[in-house]
Amino acid sequence: MNLFRTKSVEQSIADTDEPEHRLKKNLGSLDLVVFGVGVTIGGGLFVLTGTAANQFAGPAISISFVIAAVACGLAALCYAEFASTVPVAGSAYTFSYATVGELLAWIIGWDLMLEFIVGAAAVAGGWSGYLANILEGTPLEIPASLASASDGVINLPAGLLVLALTAVLVLGIKLSSRVNQVAVAIKVGVSLLFIVAGLFFVKASNLSPFIPPSEPSGAGTSGLNQPLVEILFGLEPLTYGWGGIITGAAVVFFAFIGFDVVATTAEETVDPAKNVPVGIFGSLAICTLLYFAVSVVLTGMQNFRDISPDDAAPLSTAFTNVGQDGIADVIAIGAAIGIVVVVMILLLGQSRVAFAMARDGLLPRVFAKVHPTYRTPHVITITVGVVVAVLASFTSIDVLAELVNVGTLFAFILVSLGVVFLRRSRPDLPRAFRVPFVPVLPIVAALICFYLMLNLALETWIRFVVWMAIGLVIYFAYGYRNSRLGKERAETKA
Repeated sequence: MNLFRTKSVEQSIADTDEPEHRLKKNLGSLDLVVFGVGVTIGGGLFVLTGTAANQFAGPAISISFVIAAVACGLAALCYAEFASTVPVAGSAYTFSYATVGELLAWIIGWDLMLEFIVGAAAVAGGWSGYLANILEGTPLEIPASLASASDGVINLPAGLLVLALTAVLVLGIKLSSRVNQVAVAIKVGVSLLFIVAGLFFVKASNLSPFIPPSEPSGAGTSGLNQPLVEILFGLEPLTYGWGGIITGAAVVFFAFIGFDVVATTAEETVDPAKNVPVGIFGSLAICTLLYFAVSVVLTGMQNFRDISPDDAAPLSTAFTNVGQDGIADVIAIGAAIGIVVVVMILLLGQSRVAFAMARDGLLPRVFAKVHPTYRTPHVITITVGVVVAVLASFTSIDVLAELVNVGTLFAFILVSLGVVFLRRSRPDLPRAFRVPFVPVLPIVAALICFYLMLNLALETWIRFVVWMAIGLVIYFAYGYRNSRLGKERAETKA
């Protein structure tokens, strides 16, 4: 069994010109920057900041964001080299197929499904909570039985949102980009409003000590909830201090998934060699600055111990607590609008990865069909939309949130190491963007991502291994036998 057969870069690019699989090239560098900002600024900024500050790092949660951003930045260098060299839909899946072989490409594709599907469903559920809070007490108030899968019968707003965004994605990538631009303008404006207005209510006492001293962890002391690094090395469960900062970085890493979605749109980008790196680095830089500033202002407005870890709208609550209900309402509404496009872009990323896998025969070929008018992968887009809508409507998946982090970090590790492999196996390839200091920098990127993975809970690792095992069963039952590359090589030998 040839499990590590690789698909050449030239073949991957040639497949994009097949009439039945050709996607429309409509995106420029601004579109990509906005896509990256659109998916990155969402639940991580508007929800996760308060929880992570309260439970892990205190005011130093801003340092956690910087550490997570550095890890993302190093991986982003590797993504940029790959995306400018192999401008094909599929992101890390496609890159892995060209470097480390089909089996690992399948594993990373299956891993990305976990990242995008679970992420989209979780964010849609979070948006529903924001909407319910905004409409509470109005004639449009959503009945509790229809607003939550855990406390009611169905999360109807979340399901309807996913289906509506699926329709937008089917109608064209440019329309999706226009919707995203409007929403991004709103949520960046809301973020800046929070920072500027919040500065007037910052108290220096709330930021001191900036790094709270370590203390025994009240939560997470049981085996399954404990970070894997504590179990492996027999460390005492602690929170705050530098250990809390690192754990916080592993948790808020969810806030940075976004630039890898930019890489999935390379096939629909005009001049991807130039525009994709701009989109990746531009969106990452903007989001890092906003995350840092918002986290400092939030923990300066109120003591981090007073922030409720269960608060779905900590930024809005911060202004409510200082008597500024008007600003609180504006932030809540802006956050609800901004979170919408996070769901849309995660759906976009998942449909492009599955489209690439289906085009390679690892998933049924019907999923690789492109709409004759809109030139979008409509079959897989609709399929993904229905699956995510069902998950968001009927499943409470808060416990799966960290799965998105472990899946993303695993993808970053393979992409980082893939740069080293491709540099050695294909030094002749033209590279519009080149990672500096190879192999040192990619290896450092992989090690940082792996260390962050170790700081996630044992139960997250168990779920991740189970998901990967299911993926391997599907690959050997279907993907390996139906691989387009495998069939072509078998015909060549015959």
